[in-house]
Amino acid sequence: MKKLNIINSVLFLLCITFGFAQQTPAPKQIKDFAIVGATAHIGDGTVIENSIIVVRNGKITTIGPEATTPITRQAMDFIDGKGKDVYPGFIVANGTLGLVEVDAVKASDDLEELGTYNPHIRSIIAYNTESKIIESMRPNGVLLGQVVPRGGRISGTSSVVQYDAWNWEDAAIKMDNGIHVNWPNSFRRGRWWMGEDRGLKPNKDYAKQVKELSDYFNESKSYNKGSKTELHLPFNALAGIFDGSKRLYINADDEKGITDAVNFAKSHGVSKITIVGGYQAGQIADFLKQNEVSVLLKRIHSRPELEDDDYDQPYKLAKKLVDAGVLVALEPSGQMERMNSRNLPFYAGTTVAHGITKEQALQLITQNPAKILGIDDNYGTLEVGKSATLFISEGDALDMRTNQLTHAFIDGRHLSLETHQTELWKRYSKKPKQVD
Repeated sequence: MKKLNIINSVLFLLCITFGFAQQTPAPKQIKDFAIVGATAHIGDGTVIENSIIVVRNGKITTIGPEATTPITRQAMDFIDGKGKDVYPGFIVANGTLGLVEVDAVKASDDLEELGTYNPHIRSIIAYNTESKIIESMRPNGVLLGQVVPRGGRISGTSSVVQYDAWNWEDAAIKMDNGIHVNWPNSFRRGRWWMGEDRGLKPNKDYAKQVKELSDYFNESKSYNKGSKTELHLPFNALAGIFDGSKRLYINADDEKGITDAVNFAKSHGVSKITIVGGYQAGQIADFLKQNEVSVLLKRIHSRPELEDDDYDQPYKLAKKLVDAGVLVALEPSGQMERMNSRNLPFYAGTTVAHGITKEQALQLITQNPAKILGIDDNYGTLEVGKSATLFISEGDALDMRTNQLTHAFIDGRHLSLETHQTELWKRYSKKPKQVD
């Protein structure tokens, strides 16, 4: 019986392996190509009508209005973009794509590590490039993302990847870019099953939890200033947030928590700070601006969290922060976050209906996350010298009715837009109809 169970387990794993077989990544660009006549949305607020974009060796070499931008008519492929729109690849910040494939199968779940303080846990080595979920991002223009661990007080270290690779080494475009902290809740809801009031009440352990985190940071700073005769992986991993080579991402939603978290980070000499979630960030937007703190705004397709909140509070928060001059990007965390990452452009589209312009909304998922993630030297906007990570859409890519891609490229490599979902659609669209 034991032998039979082992055989069944092996067969099950083989089924999973073949079922999740990777789509072959696109080959390196060999021939130059030009996209002609499309409306180019640069990603920094600029729009070029009837544009021409020339790509060579994975880089943009020319971009401008077709009528006034001379190009050498050398041997290259031409893509007709007339009546279409071209955009920089969309970027998923604070995502977990590639860390979980099937929630019910533990062997495919690398979302979080045991323990409270895990700054040394590197999410990148658990990143699964063969994920069918990642494959489904590309047809919506989502081409890049941050791979972020979850759990604990300090979750670990994130990296940034592109979504068409053989393995995690090929996928990585910025390794170990930030440390992720879950700030203690200053308030908590009553535990009704223990007879407590269901309403919000102060967290009596808040000060203790903050002190524990502060003590951990102090110990890490002392270690990193010392001789390091014995390697302490967790403390060593935190060195980057103190010397400015890594960003500190702090998950906090309430006004007090955000304020305390920023003051905490500043007191420990951390210069690069991003608030993740930031549900009440609009109430202290000037404070965030003054301290040069950026915000990864939690999924805006959410319900208000408090009874006194406006019904459209999550929708209009982006405008409030943008108007205050805060660097803001959107993130998809929450229920079914990996699947919902493909809706990133439509989250941005919702902000347009609540006050900001389409080009400002586009910045929330292109230029702004690129700046926050530290990849804006090569990604996030369509500029000469930057990576040709872009796509062509039949229409407005922030509208689910017109976000219909015809071409997509990562570093100039022409991607397949075929997915498991499109294959199933084609298969069943040919299914013979029953005849009575």
